Amino acid sequence: MPRDVTLSAQQRDTLTVYPAANLAELGVDVFVTDRFNGVSAGPFESLNLGDHVGDDEDCVRENRALVAHATGVDTDHFVTVRQVHGARVLDGGSVTDASEADALVTDSPALALAILVADCVPLALVDASSGRVALVHAGWRGLEVGIIARALEGFDTRATHAFIGPSISKERYQVGPDVARYFTSVPGALTPDGDDRSRLDLRLVATRQLLDAGVVDDRIVRSRDVTDGGEVFFSDRAQRPCGRFAIVAKRVVA
Repeated sequence: MPRDVTLSAQQRDTLTVYPAANLAELGVDVFVTDRFNGVSAGPFESLNLGDHVGDDEDCVRENRALVAHATGVDTDHFVTVRQVHGARVLDGGSVTDASEADALVTDSPALALAILVADCVPLALVDASSGRVALVHAGWRGLEVGIIARALEGFDTRATHAFIGPSISKERYQVGPDVARYFTSVPGALTPDGDDRSRLDLRLVATRQLLDAGVVDDRIVRSRDVTDGGEVFFSDRAQRPCGRFAIVAKRVVA
């Protein structure tokens, strides 16, 4: 069975981060950031990493530099991409300022990858046989178009370990029939919520898609931590506009 864990905080420089212990054992440093100890103000207070939400650009650059330093790379090797809720996967070494994708992959220990979220599912994948790493941004649109299966192309799925980070809970994620119709075939994903509304369990859908792709169930670890309320992790449902937190991954060179 997939394993659910409560994340433990770790101090890195001035930041508090939440590592994925199951992936550290494979030589990959994966962690999620929270919303604290950055330099942004207002609804983006304070460690906002999103440059598309209306925050001051200089603040975002400084916040990203803080996370890059906590990861052990300079900002030129801290890779983000413009996310569009699609199914495109890019190699981290080929990302440009114009690139659009919702998953990043690398086998280079020189790069730190970062995917930004604020309710959507942040997902890390590590192929233990090759050391290949992927990060995925999986909202309902990405899950519907198969972003997880696309990110796993080229992975040995039987040797792949997965980490699902903090996202919105089923209890806080109400959707209409226009969204629910895509997930009616996933057992347990939808709970009726009056009239034509439903509660959608994004993490359950992501888990199901990992299993369907061939990832072994006991190699899937899911955070119990959620974005609900936006108090620790940014939540677009709780506050709009708001910032974005990150899931970050870097291979560790022994």
